[in-house]
Amino acid sequence: MARAARLLRSPLSLLLSAVFLFSTHVFAVSAVLGIDLGTEYIKAALVKPGIPLEIVLTKDSRRKETSAVAFKPSPNGPKPGSYPERAYGSDAMALAPRFPGDVYPNIKAVLGLPADSAEVKEYAARHPALRVETNKLRGTAAFKSASAFTTEEEAWMVEELLAMELQSIRGNAEALAGPASSVRSVVITVPPFYTIEEKRAVTLAADLAGFKVLSLISDGLAVGLNYATSRQFPNLNEGGKPEHHMIFDMGAGSTKATILKFQSRTVKDIGKFNKTVQEVQVLGSGWDRTLGGDALNSLIVDDMVVKFADSPKAKKASVAAESVKAHGRAIASLTKEAERLRHVLSANQLSQASFEGLYDDVDFRYKITRADFEEMALGHAERVGAAIQNALDMAGLTIKDLDSVILHGGASRTPFVQKELEKVLGSADKIRTNVNSDEAAVFGAGFRAAEISPSFRVKEIRVSEGAAYPAGFKWKTDEGKPKHQKLWTATSHLGAPAKEITFSNREDFSVEFYQLTAPDVEASTKVLTTKNLTATVEELADKYKCEKTDMRLKVSVRLLSENGEVDVTKATLECETDETEKGFVDGVKNLFGFGKKDQQPLKDGEEADPSSSSTTAESSTKTTKTKKAAASNSSASAASAAASESADAKAATKKKQLIVIPIEFVVEKSGVPQLPKEDLLALKDRIKAFEASDRSRRLREETLNQLESFTYKVRDLIENEAFIGASTEEERTTLEKKTNEASDWLYGEGADATREELKSRLKELQDIVVPVQTRIEEAAKRPELVKGLKEALNTTKTFLADIKGKIAEHEAFQSSQAIASSASSTSTNTDTTTETAAPSPSTTEGAFEGLEDDESASKKSTTTTKTADPMDDLVKERGPVPPLYKAEDLVESEELYESILIWLEEKLVAQEKLGATDDPVLRVKDLTAKRDKLDKAGMDLAMKGVRNFEKSKKSESSSSSSSKKAKKTATASGKAAKKSGKPKQIRLEPGKDGKMPSEEEINEMLKEFMAEQDANTAGTPPPNVEEKVEEEQVKVKAEEPRVEEEEQPQRKHEEL
Repeated sequence: MARAARLLRSPLSLLLSAVFLFSTHVFAVSAVLGIDLGTEYIKAALVKPGIPLEIVLTKDSRRKETSAVAFKPSPNGPKPGSYPERAYGSDAMALAPRFPGDVYPNIKAVLGLPADSAEVKEYAARHPALRVETNKLRGTAAFKSASAFTTEEEAWMVEELLAMELQSIRGNAEALAGPASSVRSVVITVPPFYTIEEKRAVTLAADLAGFKVLSLISDGLAVGLNYATSRQFPNLNEGGKPEHHMIFDMGAGSTKATILKFQSRTVKDIGKFNKTVQEVQVLGSGWDRTLGGDALNSLIVDDMVVKFADSPKAKKASVAAESVKAHGRAIASLTKEAERLRHVLSANQLSQASFEGLYDDVDFRYKITRADFEEMALGHAERVGAAIQNALDMAGLTIKDLDSVILHGGASRTPFVQKELEKVLGSADKIRTNVNSDEAAVFGAGFRAAEISPSFRVKEIRVSEGAAYPAGFKWKTDEGKPKHQKLWTATSHLGAPAKEITFSNREDFSVEFYQLTAPDVEASTKVLTTKNLTATVEELADKYKCEKTDMRLKVSVRLLSENGEVDVTKATLECETDETEKGFVDGVKNLFGFGKKDQQPLKDGEEADPSSSSTTAESSTKTTKTKKAAASNSSASAASAAASESADAKAATKKKQLIVIPIEFVVEKSGVPQLPKEDLLALKDRIKAFEASDRSRRLREETLNQLESFTYKVRDLIENEAFIGASTEEERTTLEKKTNEASDWLYGEGADATREELKSRLKELQDIVVPVQTRIEEAAKRPELVKGLKEALNTTKTFLADIKGKIAEHEAFQSSQAIASSASSTSTNTDTTTETAAPSPSTTEGAFEGLEDDESASKKSTTTTKTADPMDDLVKERGPVPPLYKAEDLVESEELYESILIWLEEKLVAQEKLGATDDPVLRVKDLTAKRDKLDKAGMDLAMKGVRNFEKSKKSESSSSSSSKKAKKTATASGKAAKKSGKPKQIRLEPGKDGKMPSEEEINEMLKEFMAEQDANTAGTPPPNVEEKVEEEQVKVKAEEPRVEEEEQPQRKHEEL
């Protein structure tokens, strides 16, 4: 216990406690975000103290945001250095028919892909108005604005456009988190087929948006994690078998099937306790990158185009199908309606759409049935089973091994898709819809973010992500021969323990890690380059005599659980060499100071050579002291040395010694070129400038709305009776004139005015209206505030007068007591012996008036019909209760009272002289401030009284222990006095120990006194009344004034 107390008091422990306290506070106010990055929709879930797991709503109060961003061109055309208005989500898609070349939907499908890839070409075909370009540095897809920017503006990378969407999500999340809240940490879902380059693109977009990516998580694992949060799975330690479930996710852009294993196990917890944890592992994944809602929409769009081209009106206008597909506005309108039709067909057998002036001012009406749609999608339906079978093959399972198939994604609700699933699975028994098919992934991502963040403590669920792609490395030997080795399979788990690979290279070289994204495509991901391997090899050869052929370079690598990147944990060069171990005899000789085995005894007249000696100073001294003995027995010593050398040779052994030297290395990202630091900063600056432009535009629009609404408000004020009564005719005339001018300017030249011009116009009107409104408000609130201030002044005056009266009364009593004490001290006996003296008549009659013997009490009870209140006698004896304040405590309050009283009287006189149209001199804010000052002074005075009382309590508690001892002594002496027949007395001797009776003792004395008085009033003496009376007889010594002074805190407490 003492050691623990010292530890708690140590400065280091206090510092660590403070660091923990403040770090916990910082983490406690942080928030994390989970984002489900879908092709068509983006959803987010916020986790914050007070907000366990809540969907982030859009500005339109929707639970998901359309994955789209748009640039709205300026009516006056683009200007250099200026930025157009941006729109997100459904607002952006609403602009697609008008500005199809500046609306970018579903850009996730081309994220991180080369501009010449099949996916990018297909995306460009579906959105013909978009101008796809190739980024010069990275070679990935980029988009050139059609009309929102000047031609000099560089094309926008897909990562930049996605960053804008993420910025919008972050703004909504911070609005949900509350004022002054910052949301930076995030977990984002990605498809299982995303390569390293695509994951890097997601991370880059999040970085540009101001996010810190805690981890990426696959869609299927996120759904499985959400599924596991509310369930308990079989425990392996108890003989349970794991559950296998498949997450079938068909969204707008792709189809994925993920096989998950759910189980639990008992593991070691803190101390001697155990705990049960849930585990979710990815066993296999299958996918189709282009099978989704967009592909189904394209089927309807193509059918629309064909039927439109075959319509009589289109033929009459010579409209070709190829021309319609290349027309951006027409395709944008058709795509929007195609998605609506597909959703309607999921619940109905027939749907139709109408287009006015679709192409070349030709109208078009379109009808489609569910049977027609399913016939068009026959080829797509067959692809559903392929994704499922690929996942089963990767996991090494069959359909019979699955416990259930959990559906996720909007397109999975399509009727023909569910029919195909039943066909593949054999029946619908295993199909489950017990998870939210729209929000399960985002809830799983939010849970994962809370689990990683140190700010939250959640249910422990251990997840294992799959690699999805095989991976390996390749290098060249010292002879230049290329080598190639596969290191991870598609089912390898991310975050698993590092693997150790061995190289025989003895010169600096490079190792290239790759990802097998296709059967014959090895996409380079990272390059490891050694820095000092050649020099380290020479060091081992020279210093440790290692053979170069025995040297091995060992490198430990693993796949990070956050993003699947290759992580090199260490690199060392190792060699085994022979080491001669000293034998037992040699060790004993060294222990006793006989030096080395080859040391010879000294001859006569020789001295020890300090340069050749390898023994310690102690052993050298011992050798010097025994020099004569060694010389006289030289022949015997030589023979003994030879025998010892032979024994040491047998005792010496050889063993292998492992020499390990760390190797310096550098790991760099390879594949798609990474952005240099200056280019990355330039992209961030461009996005920040865009954001600043949006903020300035919002402020201008707010000012414009304020000016417009204020002009309507002024028209109503001019006719308001209260406004007319508080304003002059001149003010109303000027206001009406300026309002009309502002309205005419606003709808004319002011349409494109800057924010400063709008604020100037608004200020002109406010300068007239605000003073008048102030007069109205002041006149309405002033009477009540004046009344309240006067009442507060009267209360303060009464309170101060009462305290001053109590102070004066107490001071007068102390003066009278001082005079009485000095008079009695001249007549009392100065004997200071410890024997009990008989009480003097003056003391008995003064201090304990009314205390009589039994006979007197009985006589008085028969002749007196009314007994005096004992508390009055006590107050008469001990004086009034001491106040909690001193005279100097009231100075500040008295001065404040006087100043406010004088100020109020002066202001009231001045205000009465003013009219209704004059600005007031007695203002509401001044009255409120004065009242607050007065209230604060009263509160400070009250707290000062509390502090004074606490001080008296502290002095009281310090004397309680010795008072209890005095009480025990008095009780024992009283019993002895009763037995001896002598009157018992209680002695209060403050001069002896400096202590007075405690509060408990005084209360007990008062209770006994009151009981005696009640008994006397009733005419029957109480039991042991004689003893009770005797206990109250006190001999007051010369220190009596000091006794009264020390008993004041007790009476003060009794009054409170």
